[in-house]
Amino acid sequence: MADTITPESDYVGHIKGGLRPAMRIVVMGIIHKQPKSMKVTLSCPARGEGDTEQEGDVGLQLMVKFTEKAVVRNSRVNGKWGTSESILSFFPFAAGESFKMEIVCEHQQFRILVDGQPLCGFTHRVTQLASLTSLHVGGDLQLTKVA
Repeated sequence: MADTITPESDYVGHIKGGLRPAMRIVVMGIIHKQPKSMKVTLSCPARGEGDTEQEGDVGLQLMVKFTEKAVVRNSRVNGKWGTSESILSFFPFAAGESFKMEIVCEHQQFRILVDGQPLCGFTHRVTQLASLTSLHVGGDLQLTKVA
């Protein structure tokens, strides 16, 4: 992915050919000094046009909530959000610190690592992995690299 990153704006990137097992998405950045939240979303393109346009399915949305020290994972299939998951063994993010998040696409799930440590997994709910062609990163962070 060769998209430009501008500070203080959300990042939207295109995943050429969509996701497939063994692919790895890397998001690196520096968390703001007083962060509230940060969000990483892997999604499908919108369907339809104009008034009938529907948002695409979301294969994985990671919402980092700093005040609650939580990383909430969810997906949206056919316009409906599923049951969110938030169980973690540790909270790896700290205000003012840099991080490296890796989202590894496996056959059955996404595996999420932060700074090389396994954080959590998320079983695929969108089964057509190749339809996941959009990466969106936003929130209280300054991105340094997306690959």
